[in-house]
Amino acid sequence: MPKVFIIAEAGVNHNGSLATARKMVDAAAKAGADAVKFQTFMADALVSVFAPKAGYQVRATGKGEGQLDMIRRLELDQNAHERLIEHCHRRKIMFLSSPFDLGSIDRLSRLGMKLFKIPSGEITNLPYLRKIGSLRKKVILSTGMSTLREIKEAVAILSASGTNKNDITVLHCNTEYPTPYEDVNLRAMGTIRKELGVKVGYSDHTLGTEISVAAVALGACVIEKHFTLDRDMPGPDHRASLEPHELKALVHAVRHVSAGMGDGIKRPSSSEAKNISMARKHIVALDNIHKGDVLSERNITVKRCGSGLSAMQWDKVLGKTAKKHFKKDELISL
Repeated sequence: MPKVFIIAEAGVNHNGSLATARKMVDAAAKAGADAVKFQTFMADALVSVFAPKAGYQVRATGKGEGQLDMIRRLELDQNAHERLIEHCHRRKIMFLSSPFDLGSIDRLSRLGMKLFKIPSGEITNLPYLRKIGSLRKKVILSTGMSTLREIKEAVAILSASGTNKNDITVLHCNTEYPTPYEDVNLRAMGTIRKELGVKVGYSDHTLGTEISVAAVALGACVIEKHFTLDRDMPGPDHRASLEPHELKALVHAVRHVSAGMGDGIKRPSSSEAKNISMARKHIVALDNIHKGDVLSERNITVKRCGSGLSAMQWDKVLGKTAKKHFKKDELISL
């Protein structure tokens, strides 16, 4: 089974600080994630001055400002992107960022992005999808708040614009922060895979790590999870994010479950093959048997003894005449 691609979602949890963002790169690399993902946007192109905050944003940051003012403080400029890409290269972790407007798609393209992550809110943005599709890059598409029909339409737009369908991975997702467990609906991931014929994964906004691990067991090839340096930091997404030690635990759990999925063929593994002869039963003498005695249930039995006639040969042995003397517990040979 291919390695699960783990995205440590830094998002805007750097709070607009390049120094904090660099520390997040370090934490993601130390945890063993494959990529660390930020968000690329130009606040005035993303949010209307009249846009209210989402409910979870209000709960996390209060009502004293609109969404635009909040977003402006979280924007990373061109220089910050370049510095973060360099830092990711040094730490041997992939830099990713989700573009939230057309200008940000251009910025990331100029910066050499090979993989574009589409956030859930853009799945109904036709000009955006066409622009991403025309780049002919690998695409990971989040599907929070979406119907199956909307997902199919988005994938069709990406494909018609030039992106190979085999290069598209669709992430099941719920955009409530944190997502209530009863709203996760992990089985929808299988529905997406079956109906669209694409690779699937899961973008996890629940508290904890259990749902991400379960998604891997159900076939997710990509896991995305928000993390923060400290859940008590101010900002909209910190409270629904993992701290670095939890991210590391998630990576380990995902790696273990992924390794344990195997290829689906039931056969003895290389590690257990050596135990077969010691664990299985073979036919032995129940008591001393003399040459010429007829082998029966009164003088033979099955025990662990290392090698010999398998207990599956029982019926073939019954009624045979002993060709030699057998001591108690000695392996029976025909």
